[in-house]
Amino acid sequence: MHFSTHQQQQPKAPAATNARPRHSLARLLLKARRFLTQTGKKLPGWFTAYVSPLGWSVIGMGAVCLIAFPILGWHELLMCGVIALALLLSGIVMSLGNTKFHADLSVSDNRITVGDMVRVDVNISNPGKSQTVGVRGDLPMGETHQRFRIPALAGGKSKTEQVEFRTTSRAVLPVGPLNISKGDPFGIVRHEQSLSDSIEVFIHPKTVALNTLDSGIFRDLEGNPSGQVVDDDLDFYGLREYRPGDDMRNVHWLSSAKTGSLMVRQYEATKRTDTSITLGVNPADYVTEDEFELAVSIAASIGIECLIEDRPLTIQASSDSLIAHDPTSFLDWMSAVRPDMDENPNLAAATLTTSSNASFYFFIVGSGATLKRLRRIASAMSQESICIMLQIDPIAGSAIHQYDDFTLATLSDLDELPLIMEALK
Repeated sequence: MHFSTHQQQQPKAPAATNARPRHSLARLLLKARRFLTQTGKKLPGWFTAYVSPLGWSVIGMGAVCLIAFPILGWHELLMCGVIALALLLSGIVMSLGNTKFHADLSVSDNRITVGDMVRVDVNISNPGKSQTVGVRGDLPMGETHQRFRIPALAGGKSKTEQVEFRTTSRAVLPVGPLNISKGDPFGIVRHEQSLSDSIEVFIHPKTVALNTLDSGIFRDLEGNPSGQVVDDDLDFYGLREYRPGDDMRNVHWLSSAKTGSLMVRQYEATKRTDTSITLGVNPADYVTEDEFELAVSIAASIGIECLIEDRPLTIQASSDSLIAHDPTSFLDWMSAVRPDMDENPNLAAATLTTSSNASFYFFIVGSGATLKRLRRIASAMSQESICIMLQIDPIAGSAIHQYDDFTLATLSDLDELPLIMEALK
């Protein structure tokens, strides 16, 4: 009986031994299937990312040649197909290698003026332990590109590239991101990678310093003290002795009784200084690009002086507007002003929408704006406000003309603006 039990357990041992290999083999097959599936999914993306349009053209040409060779029997087709295949394989080999770089961008100053120099520091490092391979670096700066060679870096090493350029035009200039690429010299296969974020450099327009602007409209409840003493206003200043011709309503009777002579109230003039600047940006009104840039510089110069004097300032260009609070943000906004063919010719419409209660209205227009159009714009402004038209005219030069509703000043150079503004006081 004991022997019989032993004989029954004997066959079970090999069955358990065979179960383990089968189970392990099934798991290996499942992993292999998953790997091949994932690889199959990534392969089209890899080819799309690494093979350039030129590379696809070479692959297509090579495939056509290899297919046509057995049919036509031309050895030239075989040679072309082999060369295409060799170029593809060499491109793949040349695109391989460790390209795990890290990069940071910094600029000497991200707010500069037209004509200034700016330096961009590109710090490239190898954060890993294994050595990287040499790659090509491409740094976009607006519409231009600065290209340089990045050498192989050992683990933990870094290198800094410096790029300097002089600004030639007003703009909000995007610098970066730094892109690296590795591949064959023909551009058939390339491995491209973006290493950093882009940064913005604000290239401000040229400006000129102005003297204190005209003070504004007298006797305004929302005005600011001007430092000027007058006989009739809202802000009490002091007393003085009566002079013949003074308004008896201004006599301070209590002080007159104490002193024994008539005393008259004096006031500090309060003036509203809300300023509105409207810049015409229709390119049809300007003969040249330099004329348009001069208009931008004039608007920026007047706006900066308003902000220095703590005047409330609103500026508009076509459908864009800004309530300015500080010179930096104001100049940043001016850096982004662009011509607009769809601008409403009646500049008063946009102006009154954004600043209907200003005491000063400045309109900066090009030489193409007609006097009839300027009259129509000025007629829409309040009669209590001051309307000044500044027209860029390189031929006519500087001049001032006084009309019923507005003052027209023409100028051809930014340096003429201080004299014009002084004469307009």
